[in-house]
Amino acid sequence: MSSRREFFKFAGVAGGAVAASAVSRVTMAALPEPMIQIRPDTMAPLMPANGQPYSPVVTLNGWTLPWRMNQGIKEFHLVAEPVVREMAPGFKAHLWGYNGQSPGPTIEVVEGDRVRVFVTNKLPEHTSVHWHGQRLPNGMDGVAGLTQPAIQPGKTFVYEFVARRPGTFMYHPHADEMTQMAMGMMGFWVTHPRARHPLIDAVQRDFCFLLNAYDIDPGSYTPKTMTMLDFNLWSWNSRIFPGIDSLNVRLKDKVRIRIGNLTMTNHPIHVHGHEFTVTGTDGGPTPASARWPEVTTDIAVGQMRQIEFLADEEGDWAFHCHKSHHTMNAMGHNVPTLIGVDHRGVAKKINNLIPDYMVMGERGMADMAEMEMPIPDNTAPMMTGQGPFGSVEMGGMFSVIKVRRDQPPGDYKDPGWFKHPDGTVAHEYAGPLSEPARFKSEGGQSMQRAVMPATPTEVQVRKPASHSGH
Repeated sequence: MSSRREFFKFAGVAGGAVAASAVSRVTMAALPEPMIQIRPDTMAPLMPANGQPYSPVVTLNGWTLPWRMNQGIKEFHLVAEPVVREMAPGFKAHLWGYNGQSPGPTIEVVEGDRVRVFVTNKLPEHTSVHWHGQRLPNGMDGVAGLTQPAIQPGKTFVYEFVARRPGTFMYHPHADEMTQMAMGMMGFWVTHPRARHPLIDAVQRDFCFLLNAYDIDPGSYTPKTMTMLDFNLWSWNSRIFPGIDSLNVRLKDKVRIRIGNLTMTNHPIHVHGHEFTVTGTDGGPTPASARWPEVTTDIAVGQMRQIEFLADEEGDWAFHCHKSHHTMNAMGHNVPTLIGVDHRGVAKKINNLIPDYMVMGERGMADMAEMEMPIPDNTAPMMTGQGPFGSVEMGGMFSVIKVRRDQPPGDYKDPGWFKHPDGTVAHEYAGPLSEPARFKSEGGQSMQRAVMPATPTEVQVRKPASHSGH
C-alpha cells in the first residue's frame, strides 16, 4: 500500500445551508492525507489505532481506508478518479473508482461515531456520494441536484454525520449514476456495534465484497456504459475468477461474509459444504425468529446480505453465484451450439478466415478450455483456473472457501490446496456394473384425448439466432 499527498484548489459554495459543502481554503491545509492503493491484493484487516475498538473486516481483493481523529471526529478522504484495475492476471480494465482502485476502500466506523468524509473529484465530470442505507441528515444523503450541488471536477466536498446504527452498507455516486456505476464507482461501509448487541454475534472471520458487472469487448479496456443486461464480466469487487482471492479460515471459526449487489440483476450466492443463516441486511440485523438455515441466498439489485456459518468442515469449498452464465468470463451469448455435430477441423479453417469466430464444441463448452484458442490481448479466457485435479472450468463470480485445521488464528494467508484423507476423493471405478435404471415411460394422462391425429406430429424447435423477437 502506498500513499501520496495531493494539493487541490477549492471554492466555496453559495448558500451555506447545504450540508455537503465545498471545503474552504482555510480547511484545505487540514485535509487528511488521501491513501492510495494500486494493487488488487486482499489486504490484512486494519486494526483500529484509536477511537472505539472493534473487530475489523477483511475486504476481498481490497482494503480498508485509514482515518485520523480530529477532536473526536473520524476523518476520511475519498478521491474519485480514473483507475486501472487488474480484474484477473493478464487482464486490466480502465475504470473509475476511489483512491486508486475499484471498488474504493472500505470505510469502517463504530456505532455512534461522528464521521467526516472529504470527497475530492478528479473525474472529468461532476459527481456525488450517496451513503447507501445510512440514517443521516437529508442534506448529507448525496443526491446531486436534490440534496446538494454536484461536486464539480477539481472540487472537494465534505460530508459529516453520525453513524447511528450498526450494519452493512455501501457508498456510490448519485450523479450520472448509470455511467459512473458502470465504470466501477462504489465502495463498502461497515458500522460496528459500540457494545455487545443481542442480534450481532462475535465472529473470528469477517469478509466483505460487492457484486458488480462490466461489458468490456475482448481486447479492449473500457466498459460500455449503456449496457442494460447483457454483461460479459460478472465480478466480485471488480475481480473475476481466477483473480478472486480465496477466503481462508480456521476450522471451527465463526465466519461472517457481507455482500452487496450493485449489478443490474439478482445473484443467488451459494456456499458448498456448509449451511448459513442470513443475519443482516442494509436494513439492520435480522430478527432471530426470521432466520433459517440456507446454502443459497438470493441478493437482489441494491441489496446487502450478511451471512454467517460455522466453518466445521475441512476442505476447499466452492463459493459462487448459482447463475451459470455468471461463472464465465468474456461471455458471448450468440455462440452457436453444435453439440452432437462432428465439425473436426472445420472450426480451425473458419478461424483462419475469421479470426474471432468461436463455436461451442461438439461435446460442450469444456472443449473450448482444451482448444487453446487464440484470444485478443487483454482478454480473460472464458473458462480458466487450474485446480489440484485439473481445470476448474469456471470464471466470473467464483472463489473458494478454504477451511483448515492448522490455519493460525487471525492468519489470512492462502494455505494451498487441501490434502484429502485417504479414501475421501471420488475416483474411477473399474469393477463390474449392472444395467442402470432408466426412465422408460412418458407416463399416463388424466383423460383420453377427444380426437387423435392420424399421424404423430414431431415438433421441430429452432433455437433463436439472436435476442431479437423475444
